[in-house]
Amino acid sequence: MKLKFSKMHGLGNDFVVIDGVRQSVHLTREQIRFLADRHFGVGCDQLLLVEPARQPGVDFRYRIFNADGGEVEQCGNGARCFVRFVHDQGLTAKSEIRVETQAGVIGPRLEADGLVTVDMGVPIFEPARIPFVSDTDAPVQPLKVGDRTVEIGAVSMGNPHAVQVVENVDRHPVTEEGPLIESHLRFPQRVNAGFMAVQDRHHIKLRVYERGAGETLACGTGACAAVVSGIRRGLLDSPVRVSTRGGELSIAWAGAGTPVLMTGPAVTVFSGEIDL
Repeated sequence: MKLKFSKMHGLGNDFVVIDGVRQSVHLTREQIRFLADRHFGVGCDQLLLVEPARQPGVDFRYRIFNADGGEVEQCGNGARCFVRFVHDQGLTAKSEIRVETQAGVIGPRLEADGLVTVDMGVPIFEPARIPFVSDTDAPVQPLKVGDRTVEIGAVSMGNPHAVQVVENVDRHPVTEEGPLIESHLRFPQRVNAGFMAVQDRHHIKLRVYERGAGETLACGTGACAAVVSGIRRGLLDSPVRVSTRGGELSIAWAGAGTPVLMTGPAVTVFSGEIDL
């Protein structure tokens, strides 16, 4: 099976993006893992599949698969690449589209300056909906990690996140602590582990260890979750500039019951065809 694809990235968080509208695509978990492999395949953090809409009032369906082949609910950097892809491929001429995801409908918008803004929806704090094993939705909660207890903010941006404040993201043992949080028993569907250092009330530095992918250069939903968590803890004010190892995002959130808006770049690296 020959498959056409585009390689894209949002701040270094990279994707294989596949048009499932004009070609028939049925990938196994093994094929997804092969495509994501950086030595034998194309290489990516996630594979994004564009499909026809399944409900009225929606332009496309958006499916996300991590490098381990597992399907997940949401990906912020991927959402920006999604809208760039459907424009570049001539699948739509709309500057703002409505896209169905496992986590609900999102509304990415291509800005005049080439950046992409995505309405990421209203953040979820109710433990059962994250999901997170807890009897409270308090902004700060203890979590036993290895031989110590850390303080996290638990939030879902369509996918679960555990955000902690650290003194220095460059020196923090993200690659050691991240896997312990990702697979923590209190997160039954695993979790994305975020580590943020507050620079001032409108600026943070962030690293994210993503479930099923490991640490990525940037994580869009992770940036949203970090800003939301920081605002809830009284540490930040909207809008917030989020500096990741891959570049910067702008995140705005007006408070409880309102959606999070994420703005950042989306870049096409190359397009090709691979024989599976």
